[in-house]
Amino acid sequence: MPYINVQITKGASRAQKAEIVKDFTESLVRVLGKRPEHIHIVIQEIEEADWGFAGLLTDDWKKAQQPD
Repeated sequence: MPYINVQITKGASRAQKAEIVKDFTESLVRVLGKRPEHIHIVIQEIEEADWGFAGLLTDDWKKAQQPD
């Protein structure tokens, strides 16, 4: 019973999440021969202020990347 936990920053649409679930499922079926009905995928959306990247919170990092 494969279990995949995908953590992303908030903002993905329902259609994008559905595509992620479809693609991961198809990969496990193709590569490992798993049955789709046994595959569990959880998408956790995390606020950018709760995610660190390159020594900064993600929202601060994004602000720093914007030109003045």
